[in-house]
Amino acid sequence: MEAMEDDSLDVKDDHNHNYCASGSGKARTYLSSRLSDVTTVPQPVPSGGEAGSRRGKQWSGSSSSTVLNAMAVEDYRKNHWPNLEKAIDRLLIQNPTDHISVSYAQIYSYIYKCVCQQHSELLYNDLMSKITTHLQHVSTRLQASSPENFIENFNVALNQYTASLQCIVPVFMYLNKFYIESKLNRDLRDDLMKLFADHVAEKHVNTLMPLLIEAYSMPFKVQPSTMASVVNGLYSLRPDWAQLAPALFSGFIPQINPPTVESLLSDYAARDQKLQMELSMNGFPRGDQSRKRASEDS
Repeated sequence: MEAMEDDSLDVKDDHNHNYCASGSGKARTYLSSRLSDVTTVPQPVPSGGEAGSRRGKQWSGSSSSTVLNAMAVEDYRKNHWPNLEKAIDRLLIQNPTDHISVSYAQIYSYIYKCVCQQHSELLYNDLMSKITTHLQHVSTRLQASSPENFIENFNVALNQYTASLQCIVPVFMYLNKFYIESKLNRDLRDDLMKLFADHVAEKHVNTLMPLLIEAYSMPFKVQPSTMASVVNGLYSLRPDWAQLAPALFSGFIPQINPPTVESLLSDYAARDQKLQMELSMNGFPRGDQSRKRASEDS
């Protein structure tokens, strides 16, 4: 892995975002060898004098470029993407405690080659499509979960996905740096987490939220660690979801409630007094303001 990083430190782009390797002898050797592997397309013999010669040269250059581009895309489709797709499949289905044997150096190498050969947009679209399809299957499985297991199953799906991203995002570093950040002005991990929000969490938030509120009102119905994981996960995906259940989210995320406003102090006091009255009516003693224990007053 370190060797690959050394070879790829000098990947640069021009103003058209055409990425190539420069400054690194190994990277230049690699690109030269790739180009030398491509069979030279025979040039047609021009005819018709000087004008015909010029037209023949223009046609030859355009035709050669088109053929070379087609060969490069075909190489990507036949060799690079199938290998990357298999590796992504294995990373997406792992559990956080699993140790799957994947050659990260090899994946890293494929991605580096794709970026250098100007397949960044193609690779990005394939990656997003692949993970979208995976998350649609995750959403379908969650749909079949019983209410009793829904919170736990959602937590497993979220943790499994975030664990996979800890492996996927680093190996796609070059795609992230030289295409997503520089051209799209975004970040790969943010894009992939948004996919989970769009295709899984948003599909089930209306089912999940009432179950979370009910579990929060009944301590230990769901493990506190699971509750904290799910609530914090939802907040990280879409902070505005906290408005659906402010009391629930404020129980796990500090300073989520708006700051106290001096002009509303009387309203706060009235709400506190109402809460104390409701607690008292339900059998909860208000307590002795002198802090004496009940036995001392007898």
